[in-house]
This record gives sequence, structure tokens and C-alpha cells, in this order.
Amino acid sequence: MATAARSLASARSLASASENAYGPRVSVVVPARNEARNLEHVLPLLPPDIYEVILVDGGSTDDTIEIARGLYPAVRVVQQRGNGKGDALVNGFAHARGDIVVMLDADGSARPDEIPRFVEALMSGADFAKGSRFLDGGGSVDITHLRSAGNVALTGIVNFLFRSRYSDLCYGYNAFWRDILPRLALDASGFEIETQLNLRALKAGLVVVEVPSHEDRRIHGVSNLNAFRDGIRVLGTILSERLGRSRPTPWLQGVKAESATEVAG
Repeated sequence: MATAARSLASARSLASASENAYGPRVSVVVPARNEARNLEHVLPLLPPDIYEVILVDGGSTDDTIEIARGLYPAVRVVQQRGNGKGDALVNGFAHARGDIVVMLDADGSARPDEIPRFVEALMSGADFAKGSRFLDGGGSVDITHLRSAGNVALTGIVNFLFRSRYSDLCYGYNAFWRDILPRLALDASGFEIETQLNLRALKAGLVVVEVPSHEDRRIHGVSNLNAFRDGIRVLGTILSERLGRSRPTPWLQGVKAESATEVAG
């Protein structure tokens, strides 16, 4: 299966190169809610060869959209109608047109200049490139002792139940070939979206490669993350996926029409 996946990745690379002399087209999906002050530390630092940037606005009451357009005039803005980070990302994925999709937080904690690492991993044969703060070359100045302990425990549970070797389960910096989305049928609404993505990639038999990544502190504002509440949701996701109780909805069913709309510039 791994050999077949590598062959598929090679075919993807060739197809992308034939359409784009600079390699595969990369879509960067940025979920944001009241992140106007942070976007100046994110959007201008994106690599110059990005195909498109999709900002999914979760009902911002500041000037997030206006600032985004000023910093990155070509940005595509999608207005989220549901709630939660997972819902925002799923809607952003639905609007992506590139060959590769990158998930990037808007708070300045993820480093845009790491995107080529993820793309390289995908070009080398992976279906899904998963960021890890706990590999050599990675790190975090933001994670608390409580969150770190919870992440270690949840990662251990996943590795035991799914026979995986993940080093970092709850991290939102990831990239994947867009054509795997139908096999994942993502439908998580909250911070557990990363866990759902990781587990469904495993269950689908996809080639997953971890990529070292460094997490910085949020620059402005306060995170909506709640270690206990979101940890419980992640644990529930793990158990549901392991017991086969999850019933993913058909991919993209009604997403574009009902959950999010693109906002004209």
C-alpha cells in the first residue's frame, strides 16, 4: 500500500508540474476570528509561490477581513456560518483549488516559512504531512505543562489503540494532498479536528509523515483553547473512531451552499 501511495504522489507531482512550472499548487487555509492584529505577522511571511490563501472568517467583529485584504490583496475570504475551528477548516478545505492544502493558524504561533518542509514531505511520497513539536528540529514555547501532559497521554492512547507512532497528536499545523479529502470525510467542529484528521488518515491506510515544527506563542489576544474541555472532546473522538461509532457525513454535502460563502472583494 505504501508503494502504491508513493507512486500516486509521484503522479501527482508530475501532473502538478505540468500545470505549474514551480511545482504543485498550494492552498493555505487560515481560520480566523478577530485576528486583525496577528495577521501582519502571518500573511506577509508566506512563501512567494503560494497558489492561493483562503481566510475563513468566523464572524470577526474587528477589521480582520479588511486587514487581510490589505496585507494580501489576492486573499479569498470565506464567511463561516457555523462555529468552531473544525467547522472553519472543513469549509476552507471545501473552497480550496490547489493540489496541496496547508492548515495555518492566524495567531502567529505557526511559522509560515515552514510550509516548504510540508510540501517537500508530500512531494517525497506522503499523503499527509503532520506537524510535530516533539521531533528533533521542532519545539514549542507556548504549550503549558498541563497541555503537554494531556497531549502525551492522548498520543499514547492513540499509538496503543491504532498501532501508530505519532509523537504529537494535538497540533494544528498540517498539510495534505487535496485528493485525499473524500477518504477522510472530515466533520469535526472544534479543536478535535486535528485528531479526527490524524485518525482517519491512519484508518484509510494513507502514508503519514511527521514534520518537525516550532510553535511560537500567540502574539495578540487570548486563545479559545480550553485544555480540559478540548481534551475530553479529543478523547471522545479517539474512542468513537476506535469503536467505529463515528458516522461521517458525505464529504462536502451542502458545505459550500449552506455552511460558508465566499465574500467578494
